[in-house]
Amino acid sequence: MRYLKLRVGDASLAELDANQIDARRITLYDGPIESILKDDLGTLEATTRLYGQVWTSGPQVVIRWYEAHPPDSDKVPICAVARLSRDQMRKLPESKPGMAILDGSVAAAYIVDAFR
Repeated sequence: MRYLKLRVGDASLAELDANQIDARRITLYDGPIESILKDDLGTLEATTRLYGQVWTSGPQVVIRWYEAHPPDSDKVPICAVARLSRDQMRKLPESKPGMAILDGSVAAAYIVDAFR
């Protein structure tokens, strides 16, 4: 993370699913996810792809990103999570097992030192 000039707590907005950009509601499924940074995050510029994992089993969606792929550069490991305040990562009631419906397509990508 030091190589990328990132510190714990640094954050930037990200489109959660590269296939559902600017959607009013999105559907996420358990498994891998490809997200896109909307703004720069340290040395990672906007449009950097974030690769990670989605879990939908609890009341809120959990997204952890393990890898970033900046434009015109090699992939690099990262440790980041999706966060929104005021229960905005909470699944909507019509969500079925193994999937989650969320209001909005954007969340903050926060740099963390470890996944908990």
